[in-house]
Amino acid sequence: MTRPASAVLTHGHLRFRLPAVDTSAAEARRLTRRQLKQWRAPVEACDNAQLVISELVTNALRHTESESVGCELRILGPLLRVAVASDGLGPRQAPRQAGDDEEGGRGLLLVCALAKVWGVRPREAEPGHVVWADLPLDATRV
Repeated sequence: MTRPASAVLTHGHLRFRLPAVDTSAAEARRLTRRQLKQWRAPVEACDNAQLVISELVTNALRHTESESVGCELRILGPLLRVAVASDGLGPRQAPRQAGDDEEGGRGLLLVCALAKVWGVRPREAEPGHVVWADLPLDATRV
C-alpha cells in the first residue's frame, strides 16, 4: 500500500555527522532515503530531500575547511527541514557563478527550486554555519 501524496507526517527527527571525504554526499543520500522510507514519506519528497542534502553536503565540504558536517532531517508539520552544519572557518574553494556550458555550480539553484524557503544561519556557540531548506512533504505543493 502506498502513502497518499497529501499525507502529513507529524513527527520525526534524525541527526548524523559525516567526515569530510568524497563519499559523504552519497552516504547522506543513503541515510536520508532510508529514514524517509521509514517515516513513509511520499516518494517525490524523498527524491527531493536526497537531492537537497547531497547539494548541501557537497557545498559544505567544497566551500569550507570543515573536517566533518552535521546533517539533520526534521519534520515540521507539512514540511521537511533538511539542514547541513559546517564547522569550517574559512573557504576551501570560493563560490562562483557557473558558466553556461558548465555542468556544476548550480546546486543552490536546485535547492531554491525545490524548497518552500531556505537560508543560512550561524551555528549556535560554535564556529561555522548551517544551511537549511524546508521542503514540502507533499512535493506537488512547491
